[in-house]
Parts: sequence; structure tokens; C-alpha cells
Amino acid sequence: MYDLIKIGFLTISILDIIDIILVSLILYKLFNIIRGTIASQIFLGLIIILVLSFIAQAADFKALGWLLKLISDIWVIAFIILFQPEIRRLLVLLGRNPFFGIFVKNEGKTISDILVEAAFEMAQNQHGALMVLTRTTGMKGVVETGELINARVSKSLIRSIFFPRSPLHDGAVIIKGNIIEAAGCTLPLTTTLSLDGMSLGMRHRAGIGITEQADAVTLIVSEETGSISVAENGKLLRGLSRDNLKKILDGALYPNKEKGIKGIFEQLTKQK
Repeated sequence: MYDLIKIGFLTISILDIIDIILVSLILYKLFNIIRGTIASQIFLGLIIILVLSFIAQAADFKALGWLLKLISDIWVIAFIILFQPEIRRLLVLLGRNPFFGIFVKNEGKTISDILVEAAFEMAQNQHGALMVLTRTTGMKGVVETGELINARVSKSLIRSIFFPRSPLHDGAVIIKGNIIEAAGCTLPLTTTLSLDGMSLGMRHRAGIGITEQADAVTLIVSEETGSISVAENGKLLRGLSRDNLKKILDGALYPNKEKGIKGIFEQLTKQK
């Protein structure tokens, strides 16, 4: 059905082409995962055996086909045993894929949970911190002023960066999605020197300044008082509780989950 090519005994249809493309993509992804390991050489050997088996079957080589059939009968079991770490890694990558996340309920911590925990732990120890959560606009210019990190967001990594003896603790961390792009970055300062009768330090001025120039939300932990603030669109909210901080970060990172950070800001501003 829907035959495209006929060469002697070989007939290729549209479904065959789709099948070949899908298998090729799967093999390509598998090879990328195990590239640079000993398993990659074994993987190439298995591919060669499969190709030879296909050729032997197509050309009706009985002896070669019989020999390769003996190998192919046990290759599935051998594949599972030899590639157990790589298969586990592949399954983990699939589980993290947003497409499959639609069908699987994720009980793990979200990025906002990690940031809230890190912020309040740093606040208890009065370790200052400045984290920029980028949204629609990129910050390549700002990222280039610091040290490239390109690592997944984690509480321990954030705590390490903003530890007072760390060479990067005075700069800002740039976070895009679930990745820390850079640390020790320099941000533009707002011209506002005080807010509600309280003077602004350099960390707060930088946190506000970047939101005046880019579509971003900044999370600020005061080194002097341990208070936690969030800046967005040139506005600053101070003294946030865990629940309010979680709502704001959810609104910034997951706009479909909450009613939006602008609405949360307005609501909290009225309460204050």
C-alpha cells in the first residue's frame, strides 16, 4: 500500500520510510547519550550485526543468516545487561521531558520550591543574595559580565555561590528556566536611592535596576537584616513570607499556574 520504490524483491512504502526515520532518531539519541563511553563501541558493534542480518535476510544468505540469528536471539538480553546504566539514564531523561511530564504527575520540588528554601536558609544566616529570573528577553550582555555556570538549579549550588567567602557572592546569579546560566554578574543600578523612607543598598538597587530594563524578576536576600524581597517592573516588595514568596515565584516561573505575577504584586502591595 502506497508503494514508493520497487527494486526486485525490495518494496518501500511511506510507512517504511516513517519507520526508518523513527528508528534512526532513536538510534541517534541513544548514541548521543552513550558517546564517549565504552558502551558506544559495543553499540556500534550491535548496529553492524543488525545491518548484516538485514542484508543476509534480503539476499537470502542461508549460512550467514543462520549465524547472525544465533547472535540476534540473545542480543536483547545482552543489550539490557551491557547498557543498564545508559538505559536508566535514558529513562530519567524521558521522565524530565516536558512532553511526557503532561502524562506523569511530578511530585518533586519545583524551581520555586528550591529558591524559597535557599532564600530562607540564607536569610537565617544573613548571607546576602541576588538572583535574577529571566523571562521573555535574554540577558546575554549581563551574563557575559559574570562567570558561566550552565548548571541545574539546586539549593546547595545557590548556597555555595552566595557563601560570604565565595568570590562570586557579591554578584548576581542569572537563572533561565531551571538552569543557572551565570554567577557573579554585574547589574545596572536604579536611580532610586530610597523607598518608603528607607534607603536602598547596592544589592537592592541592582535588583530593581535590572527589572526596569528587562523582563525579569529578582529575588533579593538582605545581608544586613536577612529580609527577603522581590523586584519586578521597577517595584519592590520587602519582608515576604514563605507563602507570599512562593506565590510570586510561581507567578513568574509558571504564569499558567498562578494568576500572574502582576496580579500577585498588586494584591500584596494593597495588603501592605
